Amino acid sequence: MLQKLNYLTVDWPLRQERLFTRVAPLIVEIGFGNGDFLVHLAETNPDCNILGLEISSQSMDKAEAKIDKRGLNNARAIHARAETALSHLLAPETVQAFHINNPDPWFKKKHHRRRLIKRATVDLLTSRLAPGGQLHLATDILDYAEMAHELLSGTPGLSNRFGTPWVKEIAGRIQTKYEIKGYREGRSAHFFCYERNSAPVQHPPVVKELDMPHLFLQSPLDAGEIVKRFEATRAHADGVHIAILNAYANPSRNTAVFEVVVEEPTIEQHVLLSLSPREEAGQYIVKLTAVGYARPTYGMHQAVAAVGEWVASLDEGSRVLERKIRG
Repeated sequence: MLQKLNYLTVDWPLRQERLFTRVAPLIVEIGFGNGDFLVHLAETNPDCNILGLEISSQSMDKAEAKIDKRGLNNARAIHARAETALSHLLAPETVQAFHINNPDPWFKKKHHRRRLIKRATVDLLTSRLAPGGQLHLATDILDYAEMAHELLSGTPGLSNRFGTPWVKEIAGRIQTKYEIKGYREGRSAHFFCYERNSAPVQHPPVVKELDMPHLFLQSPLDAGEIVKRFEATRAHADGVHIAILNAYANPSRNTAVFEVVVEEPTIEQHVLLSLSPREEAGQYIVKLTAVGYARPTYGMHQAVAAVGEWVASLDEGSRVLERKIRG
């Protein structure tokens, strides 16, 4: 069976030789559903490596089973949001083609920010395309097609391969489950194909890991007393949203763990931070634990700082001794 992959367990940026048996032109499908189109890409592009990105665990299981059953050495699936993969996993000019089939339209206006096709994401997609690489998009929602046409046609680094904003059919294309459903419900398809041209574009660098964050503090309180005083709290810093949800103590070891969710513009992590005693009496260290494969991003640095400073605020005899925190 294939090893299950997610955005926290792979290299930043991706190293093809760690995922596949070779380095080859890379084709990426974003949101692969039941995996049929992903498998089709792998079978019809044997000289390319095929990478699928998906946020549904059920879809991941289906695709991985199909890849494994067919023995496809050139296809892998990663559990990741598109924005996370584009920012942390995919380096500039490394993708030969992107395929995006029937992305969620998020009809309500207040949900438009969740749409995949928006200016920031289109710019990232363009940056990650190799020269001459292609962006393929399909949607059966007219409003979404019109919105996508406005964004894509207004992107200097992309050129429309068609003579019209979109086409209604593409010869030889297999139909996805959602396309078939749309046809049955009376909706027609809108297919886009844009090519990376020679116009200069900005290339946001891959967001890499920082050094591990640590905070050292002094407190007369033991871990059990610290946890007794805990109340769920939230903190914000430079676009990072931190929710400290729960705290648990291990009195026999004088340790505690804090359940934390850290939301950054490009990544979300749900992790445990630990508070452990140092050799010096009354001193503690706050740091990441290995639970949940926490990656030391800027947001995680701010989370460690938030927990440590909260503990230091509990008693007049408590204070932060040293911060190894970025920012």
